[in-house]
Amino acid sequence: MKTSNRREFLSTTTKTAVGIVLSAPLVNTGFSAKSPNDTINVAVVGVRGKGGLYGGGGHYLNYCSMPNVRVTTLCDIDERLFPEAVKNVEKIGGNTPKAVVDFRDLLEDKDIDVISIATPDHWHALLTIWACQAGKDVYVEKPISYNIDEGRKMVQAARKYNRIVQVGTQNRSSEVAKAAVKLLHDGKLGDIYLGRGIVYGHRGNIGHVKDSPIPEGVNWDLFLGPAPYRPFNENRFHYNWHWFWDTSTTEFGNNGTHQMDKVRWGMNKHVHPVRVSCNGGLYGWDSDQEIPNLQTAIFEYGDGTIMELEIRSLYTNPEFGSKSGCFFYGSEGWMYLGGSEFQTFFGPKDEPGPSMSSSDLEKPVLKDFGNAKKDSSVKVGELEYAHFSNFINAVRSRRWQDLNADILEGHMSTSIIHLGNVAYRTERKLAFNPTSERFTGEFADDGNAFMTREYRSPYIVPDEV
Repeated sequence: MKTSNRREFLSTTTKTAVGIVLSAPLVNTGFSAKSPNDTINVAVVGVRGKGGLYGGGGHYLNYCSMPNVRVTTLCDIDERLFPEAVKNVEKIGGNTPKAVVDFRDLLEDKDIDVISIATPDHWHALLTIWACQAGKDVYVEKPISYNIDEGRKMVQAARKYNRIVQVGTQNRSSEVAKAAVKLLHDGKLGDIYLGRGIVYGHRGNIGHVKDSPIPEGVNWDLFLGPAPYRPFNENRFHYNWHWFWDTSTTEFGNNGTHQMDKVRWGMNKHVHPVRVSCNGGLYGWDSDQEIPNLQTAIFEYGDGTIMELEIRSLYTNPEFGSKSGCFFYGSEGWMYLGGSEFQTFFGPKDEPGPSMSSSDLEKPVLKDFGNAKKDSSVKVGELEYAHFSNFINAVRSRRWQDLNADILEGHMSTSIIHLGNVAYRTERKLAFNPTSERFTGEFADDGNAFMTREYRSPYIVPDEV
């Protein structure tokens, strides 16, 4: 296994990283298949968790399971993760991938067609923009950005460089969700006046952890990237980065994005809300955690309709009405849309209407999962496979319109959670201009202070992409 690692990273940033940000694209060609049988070469960035196996939903697992798709490169700032990840790719995909520490090495590799991003939230925008500038197509996890300005620049980069950019909101590829949305759009529930997203799921107490030396094999500066420099702390590293403002978009961004994407889709909203308010806090324990574990936000639209989002990372019991998912309320009835089912109810007596479950669908057979059929122990998630396949098909067609979750859709849905977080942090009810994507009114300056961030050089999201 060969590991590519720029040991002289800090001394070369001026000529390398800054050059990528400020100069023209390194490569502006990308994949242009002449045949559906042409192999697409993929680099996966962030191989722990979602980037790996992830119970059947991970990045390199799904790509390795596809015919005519090859994971040629794995990239991560923690070199300790490479042996297992490389072994997994060899087992499922049948080839030995390169192991790369510095993301910029991927941009210089002309053999890479696709870059698939499963990093912490604060890196999503810059990596996507750099990849588009380098002529790579991109799959990026939700939430797509750390703030609203980043999201808009990601859309601009995708369009400017004619890149295919899919967002990891995989419910857009769900046949159940598609059927539910069609029912809503066909007016079966009447006029939809309210959509609610709910995320209930216990999160443990991370406690207090002291700063410590950087572990061997961990490239801490690269991990922090655009965020402020902090001493190494295990509580700010693997997964626990979710609980700190420097790197997190809160549970609103982590799981709320999925719910609000479905709510916005179901309500057929293609504009931003005009007013937002949000309350909550951190309850239940004393720890290093900074972000709230309870948030509830209200988003008001120009046509008078409303969306709501609630996250609660404390104890809950679904048997007593605490059920995660999406709820739509119309003039004729209401709908519950979960991860694998929807149900409708009509009239004052909640009479059951059309419903659907993933168990109603014809199951794909294992042979459809390409190379995964070589090993019966490999489990590929059907929904995730459908979403990654949709992306790969669009890479081949060169039509971003073929995507189920184009970057613009991701920006619109991610912006909702950013608006909620800004309202929470400013403790204000804020007015928002959907066209300019700026806060207005009495507290405009308070809100607009969160539209971007002060980036740590050289990890700077450019003013012009």
